[in-house]
Amino acid sequence: MSQDVDFGGIFRDSRGAAPRRAHRETRAGGFLLRGGFPALAGAMDFFAAGAAAVVVQLVYHRAFYGWSGLSAANLQPTLIAASTFVLVNALRGDYAFAHYLRPRGHFRAIARIWPVVSLFALAVGFLARANDDVSRAAFLLAAVASLVALAAGRATLCAYVRAEAASGRAAARRVFLVGLEAELEAFSRRCQPATCDMTIVGSIVLRDDPETLEDDLTLAAATARMMRPDDIFILAPWSRTEVVEPCVKVFLRVPGRLHLGLGRLFDRFAEARVERSGAITSLNLSSHALGAYEVAAKRAFDIVVASLALLLLSPLLLLCAAAIRLESDGPALFRQRRYGFNREPFRIVKFRTMTTMEDGRQIRQATVDDPRVTRVGRVLRRLNIDELPQLLNVIRGDMSLVGPRPHALAHDQLFERRIALYARRHNVKPGITGWAQVNGLRGEIDTPAKIRRRVAHDLYYIDNWSLGFDVWILFLTVFSRKAYRNAV
Repeated sequence: MSQDVDFGGIFRDSRGAAPRRAHRETRAGGFLLRGGFPALAGAMDFFAAGAAAVVVQLVYHRAFYGWSGLSAANLQPTLIAASTFVLVNALRGDYAFAHYLRPRGHFRAIARIWPVVSLFALAVGFLARANDDVSRAAFLLAAVASLVALAAGRATLCAYVRAEAASGRAAARRVFLVGLEAELEAFSRRCQPATCDMTIVGSIVLRDDPETLEDDLTLAAATARMMRPDDIFILAPWSRTEVVEPCVKVFLRVPGRLHLGLGRLFDRFAEARVERSGAITSLNLSSHALGAYEVAAKRAFDIVVASLALLLLSPLLLLCAAAIRLESDGPALFRQRRYGFNREPFRIVKFRTMTTMEDGRQIRQATVDDPRVTRVGRVLRRLNIDELPQLLNVIRGDMSLVGPRPHALAHDQLFERRIALYARRHNVKPGITGWAQVNGLRGEIDTPAKIRRRVAHDLYYIDNWSLGFDVWILFLTVFSRKAYRNAV
């Protein structure tokens, strides 16, 4: 390297000290928080499920039979379920330290896996003829209590991990950055130990000048060797191949996992991943579409539940239809064009709750205390009963029980032009209810923030769909207070 290189402003050590070799673990508790963390997390899950089962068995048998009832036979199904639950999570990699930096998604995963392993435990007991002395009621209560205990245990451990990471007591992955200044600053702002499991130990800014690139990279490689980071991030736009390729060539010779930063554009795509198909390599930005089995399972669930709901609710539907016809002139049902899956139009069916039935390019949205809403209509809207005729749309295949709520065509076209990724809502069938609705995001849309929040919840549902998630949303639709907020 030439002797007249200007080092000013190029090297930055985030710790404010000269480069030196860092210890892999900063204190005695490092093993517990890092290398031994999966064992700790698995043990907590097993203990939470087992302890809840023991307490329920004791209380149940004491209350109904006057004795503790605590025996190996009674506890066996729950202990088998707990062991299987821990094994499944371990195989899925859910006990990784970084997984607990993200509190969202844990309950949904538990609710999806725990019922399955509980049924598996019952099946094992049945085949082994070990369930004869087991109280079915006590087991069901224990399974529910274990589900709650698992969720509480995960929430507690997530809070502890995030606190330890934020304070620096947990030895996070040591990261070294090299790249253009704007990209480094953006990465540093987003990289927080409490959420990323990373600690930036140093960085080198590459001056945006081809004549100094070789000198900057020589300095960067030498600094990285002294710092001995776990990971090295190259931060430059992919289009800048004249910068990226020399960086890759230099840092492939430096110990540490080498990463090519994706940039801020890809932060919107949480499921982005590299895929290979023979000689072709691509970056998949969006989550995979539902497979044939998943589509069939969701459709079967929709048909069965919608048919049963129509059968059970038919007296209520007939009563509502009669009340609507008696109060005002006009049909009981209202049909309006909406966009469905793949933006294909269909006619949605609702109870008529207004004196008008608009279905054109100019549709005035319902507002609070809208004079067009009838007295019967106001009650139907507040209780979400006006949407029940859409069970017919579900059986026909236009809609699903759960999915993004469809808007009138005029509003849909407006939102699509103004809201990023809004059109992704059409990648699935629209629903009678959805994740946005059970979180209180319904009613009048009078600010851009409201539609953005609604779209964000819809996209979260699309990217995290499961049958268990659908069941949970249906439960919240009926029993959650949030689902009845903001009715107009």
